[in-house]
Amino acid sequence: MSELNATAAALLGLLHDGPQTGGELVSAARERFGAFFSVTRSQVYRELPALADAGLVRLGKQGPRSSQQYQVTAAGKKAFKSWLTTEPGPDHLRSPLILRIAHASTLSGKQRAALFASAKETYNAEQEAAKNAAKAADDPYAKAIADFGAARAKAMVKLLDSLPTD
Repeated sequence: MSELNATAAALLGLLHDGPQTGGELVSAARERFGAFFSVTRSQVYRELPALADAGLVRLGKQGPRSSQQYQVTAAGKKAFKSWLTTEPGPDHLRSPLILRIAHASTLSGKQRAALFASAKETYNAEQEAAKNAAKAADDPYAKAIADFGAARAKAMVKLLDSLPTD
Protein backbone atom coordinates (compact mmCIF):
# COMPACT_ATOMS: atom_id res chain seq x y z
CA MET A 1 0.00 0.00 0.00
CA SER A 2 2.04 2.93 -1.29
CA GLU A 3 -0.31 5.78 -0.41
CA LEU A 4 -3.15 5.71 2.09
CA ASN A 5 -6.63 6.60 0.94
CA ALA A 6 -8.85 8.55 3.34
CA THR A 7 -10.80 5.47 4.47
CA ALA A 8 -7.62 3.55 5.31
CA ALA A 9 -6.30 6.59 7.17
CA ALA A 10 -9.58 6.91 9.09
CA LEU A 11 -9.29 3.28 10.21
CA LEU A 12 -5.65 3.67 11.26
CA GLY A 13 -6.61 6.77 13.24
CA LEU A 14 -9.41 4.91 15.00
CA LEU A 15 -7.08 2.01 15.80
CA HIS A 16 -4.83 4.43 17.70
CA ASP A 17 -7.49 4.15 20.43
CA GLY A 18 -6.76 0.42 20.76
CA PRO A 19 -7.60 -2.88 19.08
CA GLN A 20 -11.03 -3.05 17.46
CA THR A 21 -13.04 -5.40 15.28
CA GLY A 22 -14.43 -4.35 11.92
CA GLY A 23 -17.88 -3.85 13.43
CA GLU A 24 -16.45 -1.73 16.22
CA LEU A 25 -14.59 0.36 13.65
CA VAL A 26 -17.80 0.94 11.68
CA SER A 27 -19.56 2.13 14.86
CA ALA A 28 -16.63 4.27 15.96
CA ALA A 29 -16.42 5.89 12.52
CA ARG A 30 -20.13 6.73 12.53
CA GLU A 31 -19.82 8.22 16.00
CA ARG A 32 -16.66 10.21 15.37
CA PHE A 33 -16.94 11.11 11.68
CA GLY A 34 -20.65 10.72 10.87
CA ALA A 35 -21.38 14.37 10.15
CA PHE A 36 -18.62 14.80 7.61
CA PHE A 37 -17.05 11.54 6.48
CA SER A 38 -18.99 8.36 5.87
CA VAL A 39 -17.37 4.96 6.19
CA THR A 40 -19.44 1.99 5.14
CA ARG A 41 -19.21 -1.55 6.45
CA SER A 42 -18.08 -2.78 3.03
CA GLN A 43 -15.31 -0.17 2.90
CA VAL A 44 -14.04 -1.20 6.33
CA TYR A 45 -13.99 -4.90 5.48
CA ARG A 46 -12.28 -4.19 2.14
CA GLU A 47 -9.59 -1.97 3.71
CA LEU A 48 -8.65 -4.10 6.73
CA PRO A 49 -7.12 -7.01 4.75
CA ALA A 50 -5.23 -4.53 2.54
CA LEU A 51 -3.89 -2.75 5.63
CA ALA A 52 -2.86 -6.12 7.11
CA ASP A 53 -1.16 -7.18 3.84
CA ALA A 54 0.77 -3.91 3.88
CA GLY A 55 1.88 -4.50 7.49
CA LEU A 56 0.02 -1.43 8.78
CA VAL A 57 -2.27 -3.45 11.06
CA ARG A 58 -1.95 -6.92 12.57
CA LEU A 59 -4.54 -9.38 13.68
CA GLY A 60 -5.41 -9.27 17.35
CA LYS A 61 -7.66 -11.47 19.47
CA GLN A 62 -10.40 -13.52 17.88
CA GLY A 63 -13.70 -12.45 19.36
CA PRO A 64 -17.20 -13.87 19.58
CA ARG A 65 -18.93 -15.00 16.37
CA SER A 66 -15.56 -15.13 14.58
CA SER A 67 -15.04 -11.38 14.91
CA GLN A 68 -11.42 -10.39 14.41
CA GLN A 69 -9.67 -7.58 16.25
CA TYR A 70 -7.09 -5.47 14.46
CA GLN A 71 -4.22 -3.50 15.99
CA VAL A 72 -2.25 -0.71 14.38
CA THR A 73 1.46 -1.50 13.95
CA ALA A 74 4.40 0.88 14.27
CA ALA A 75 4.46 1.04 10.46
CA GLY A 76 0.73 1.86 10.50
CA LYS A 77 1.30 4.68 12.99
CA LYS A 78 4.10 6.03 10.81
CA ALA A 79 1.97 5.80 7.64
CA PHE A 80 -0.92 7.53 9.41
CA LYS A 81 1.32 10.34 10.66
CA SER A 82 2.69 10.77 7.14
CA TRP A 83 -0.85 10.88 5.72
CA LEU A 84 -1.82 13.54 8.29
CA THR A 85 0.98 15.83 7.13
CA THR A 86 0.29 15.61 3.39
CA GLU A 87 -1.90 17.96 1.37
CA PRO A 88 -5.52 16.80 1.74
CA GLY A 89 -6.67 17.78 -1.74
CA PRO A 90 -10.20 18.91 -2.53
CA ASP A 91 -13.18 17.96 -0.40
CA HIS A 92 -16.06 16.27 -2.17
CA LEU A 93 -19.63 16.58 -0.99
CA ARG A 94 -21.62 13.40 -1.56
CA SER A 95 -25.14 13.99 -0.34
CA PRO A 96 -28.11 11.85 -1.37
CA LEU A 97 -30.39 14.70 -0.24
CA ILE A 98 -28.67 17.29 -2.44
CA LEU A 99 -28.93 14.85 -5.35
CA ARG A 100 -32.66 14.54 -4.70
CA ILE A 101 -33.02 18.33 -4.47
CA ALA A 102 -31.26 18.66 -7.82
CA HIS A 103 -34.05 16.52 -9.31
CA ALA A 104 -36.90 17.80 -7.13
CA SER A 105 -38.70 19.39 -10.06
CA THR A 106 -39.72 15.90 -11.20
CA LEU A 107 -41.63 15.34 -7.93
CA SER A 108 -45.14 16.51 -7.13
CA GLY A 109 -45.53 19.33 -4.62
CA LYS A 110 -46.78 16.83 -2.05
CA GLN A 111 -43.74 14.58 -2.63
CA ARG A 112 -41.34 17.55 -2.36
CA ALA A 113 -43.02 18.73 0.84
CA ALA A 114 -42.72 15.25 2.37
CA LEU A 115 -39.06 14.91 1.31
CA PHE A 116 -38.14 18.34 2.69
CA ALA A 117 -40.09 17.86 5.94
CA SER A 118 -38.42 14.51 6.59
CA ALA A 119 -34.98 15.94 5.84
CA LYS A 120 -35.59 18.96 8.10
CA GLU A 121 -36.55 16.64 10.93
CA THR A 122 -33.35 14.66 10.42
CA TYR A 123 -31.14 17.75 10.25
CA ASN A 124 -32.79 19.39 13.26
CA ALA A 125 -32.04 16.23 15.27
CA GLU A 126 -28.50 16.15 13.88
CA GLN A 127 -27.99 19.79 14.86
CA GLU A 128 -29.18 19.11 18.41
CA ALA A 129 -26.93 16.05 18.73
CA ALA A 130 -23.94 18.03 17.43
CA LYS A 131 -24.59 20.87 19.88
CA ASN A 132 -24.69 18.33 22.73
CA ALA A 133 -21.48 16.72 21.49
CA ALA A 134 -19.80 20.14 21.37
CA LYS A 135 -20.84 20.86 24.96
CA ALA A 136 -19.54 17.47 26.12
CA ALA A 137 -16.25 17.59 24.19
CA ASP A 138 -13.08 17.93 26.23
CA ASP A 139 -10.80 17.97 23.21
CA PRO A 140 -10.75 21.32 21.32
CA TYR A 141 -10.58 19.52 17.97
CA ALA A 142 -13.56 17.30 18.79
CA LYS A 143 -15.46 20.42 19.89
CA ALA A 144 -14.60 22.24 16.66
CA ILE A 145 -15.76 19.25 14.60
CA ALA A 146 -19.02 19.04 16.58
CA ASP A 147 -19.54 22.79 16.09
CA PHE A 148 -18.99 22.27 12.36
CA GLY A 149 -21.57 19.47 12.36
CA ALA A 150 -24.10 21.76 14.06
CA ALA A 151 -23.40 24.57 11.58
CA ARG A 152 -23.70 22.18 8.63
CA ALA A 153 -27.03 20.84 9.89
CA LYS A 154 -28.28 24.39 10.43
CA ALA A 155 -27.25 25.32 6.88
CA MET A 156 -29.11 22.30 5.49
CA VAL A 157 -32.28 23.33 7.35
CA LYS A 158 -31.90 26.86 5.98
CA LEU A 159 -31.51 25.45 2.46
CA LEU A 160 -34.62 23.29 2.87
CA ASP A 161 -36.60 26.26 4.20
CA SER A 162 -35.67 28.27 1.10
CA LEU A 163 -36.96 25.68 -1.39
CA PRO A 164 -40.43 25.86 -2.92
CA THR A 165 -42.64 22.82 -2.51
CA ASP A 166 -45.44 23.84 -4.91
